[in-house]
Amino acid sequence: MTRKQDLVVIGGGPGGLVVASVAAQVGLKVTLIEKSGLLGGDCLHSGCVPSKALIHMARTAHVTRTGVSQGLLSTMPGIDFGKAIDHVNRVIEKIQIHDDPERFRSYGCDVRFGKASFISPHEVTVDGVTLAGKRFVIATGSVPAIPPIPLLEQAGFETNETIFKRRSLPDHLAVIGGGPIGVELAQAFARFGSKVTIIEMADRLLINEDKAASLLLQEILEKEGIEIITAVQVTGIHREGDSRQLTLSNLATIECDRILVATGRRPVVHDLGLEAAGVEYGRLGITVDRRLRTSQKHIYAVGDVCGPYQFTHMAEYQAGIALANIVFRMPRKTDYRVVPRVVYSDPEVASVGITEDEAIAQGIKYHIAEFDMADIDRAVTDDAAAGHSRMLISKGRVIGASLIGPHAGELI
Repeated sequence: MTRKQDLVVIGGGPGGLVVASVAAQVGLKVTLIEKSGLLGGDCLHSGCVPSKALIHMARTAHVTRTGVSQGLLSTMPGIDFGKAIDHVNRVIEKIQIHDDPERFRSYGCDVRFGKASFISPHEVTVDGVTLAGKRFVIATGSVPAIPPIPLLEQAGFETNETIFKRRSLPDHLAVIGGGPIGVELAQAFARFGSKVTIIEMADRLLINEDKAASLLLQEILEKEGIEIITAVQVTGIHREGDSRQLTLSNLATIECDRILVATGRRPVVHDLGLEAAGVEYGRLGITVDRRLRTSQKHIYAVGDVCGPYQFTHMAEYQAGIALANIVFRMPRKTDYRVVPRVVYSDPEVASVGITEDEAIAQGIKYHIAEFDMADIDRAVTDDAAAGHSRMLISKGRVIGASLIGPHAGELI
């Protein structure tokens, strides 16, 4: 049997939920399809929420441990990692209430769990049911990108999708990848008591962030005992029992008992029947125009599946653009000139606009306005003087800003 809908949304993460809920509440016949069995997407179940809950607990342990110089008694905090994970799960459960399927059904949205696949430009199948739609929004998100390292699969590894299911701390965690996910989780596990090594193929951590902030953060992480190896790749892995030996491109070796792969994410574009729909896509995801229309103008894409940024707030922003074009018939285009981003390390690294390296590459003349956190009394009183703020200014206009320091995310 074929059911006709005004709008079919594929993917129940932040972008898909915004589109489906608003469209249903203004009266459109909407079907929302999610394959995982849970709404909320990566952010709720294996990304922003669990990582920030874990980071908060790790920071509490760190402050307790390092407070001796400020007069705290030198009692080392004990870590029950299983209970820490229980806390993470409780946080997820509290927030998941907002993404309860019944909430969206109360808006008039037809919520279905199953794998959706296009069979034509205007039809998808899910659990044997064919759904016809006037318009579609693809919001299938992204998954961890796994590098082609010999014997990696056989050795076993964690990603952000599995690491929060662990009940015990690794003795030595090797983190492959020095981007935001790798840096955040490396610091958290180190503060819980694991020995941690970060392996990054670029010449510094957080290669997409301001160089000065990146280098300062690396210095801080190293002072906390994290080993950081840059400008190398993992070329092979050997496992013996619970021990893994990583061989690097500089011929050095690292012994560890757990591996975390944090080498970026790839868009979910396969097994969606995009070929049958006539939707063009590539390595970076589904191809869209500035109105977020695909090569089929009645099919839109939002979020990680089309990029160019893989942030929850970007998925929600794009959802608003798609809604304006689909529901309200108010032609709107994306504007990515001012996209804030935050790395939730301690201290946080926050940025907006272009970096100094990008300004140089684009031949833009600029000057820098900079101040150190050490010059701010409140930062000194909070023992948080390591950090700075840098603004790139061109022709009297701020074209980029980078902060490293406490609460940098809120400040940006």
